[in-house]
Amino acid sequence: MIQLKRQQSKQNDSGSIMNRPAHLEVEHIFVGYDGKTVLEDLTFQVPHGKRVAVVGPNGAGKSTLFKALVGLIPLRNGNIHIHGRPLGDHQHCVAYVPQREEVDWHFPLSVSDVVMMGRYGRQGWLGYPSRQDREIIFHCMEQMGVSDLAKNSIRELSGGQQQRIFLARALAQEPHILLMDEPFSGIDTPTQETTLSILEELKQVNVTVLVSTHDLSMASQKFETTLLINRRLIAYGTADRVFTQENIQQAFGTRLLMMNGAAFIDECCPQDEDHVEHLDD
Repeated sequence: MIQLKRQQSKQNDSGSIMNRPAHLEVEHIFVGYDGKTVLEDLTFQVPHGKRVAVVGPNGAGKSTLFKALVGLIPLRNGNIHIHGRPLGDHQHCVAYVPQREEVDWHFPLSVSDVVMMGRYGRQGWLGYPSRQDREIIFHCMEQMGVSDLAKNSIRELSGGQQQRIFLARALAQEPHILLMDEPFSGIDTPTQETTLSILEELKQVNVTVLVSTHDLSMASQKFETTLLINRRLIAYGTADRVFTQENIQQAFGTRLLMMNGAAFIDECCPQDEDHVEHLDD
């Protein structure tokens, strides 16, 4: 079982400490690159401990949303609040697992080096890992089944192993909110099952989870809530309310094929989302 200690947030104006799972509020945010808007007037709230599937076509802004939520991309307008306070007031509260294609796997790091990165924000001013840090990273590697790979170079790993170590790194951060960008893309079945099992354990300790996926079936079966976007909000709520033919058609357009009442999405040749976002208005 995952054991996550609650990170204490800064004091609010009344002086109380909010030592609880994060309530995420996204309010009318606009995000873009190079003068082009990618996300327009996006608003939603995620209650404590919920699991949300973020769904939309390639280039819809899913990766951009996650990067905005961890402060990698500045907002053009709007606000993001965690625990009722502005983004940035909570150090290391949000953990982010990017798409594997965004990582330089040729960089000379070992598996344990990568997982230890999740502890950097919690180390003292000297930056040396403590005994507790080492125990936590070992526990997280064990949880993800990669402890035997601790000394291996990341360049030697399979796609499934890569996914496992980046999730281990995120768990080592002891986050209140976990963001995973396309974690089920191109991985083996055991890694998918392990990831889903970890997400279930995170639910038990009230960690808020947002996962982007193209798999509408998985979104409806494994997540309580779905956020359907295509540069703006299309629908947000339970799968039965979100995955209507009208909403899916609005989100996916000509990529949607309806056959015998079932929806099929043409995403056979996915591109890097940030690249698409630079090109498309």
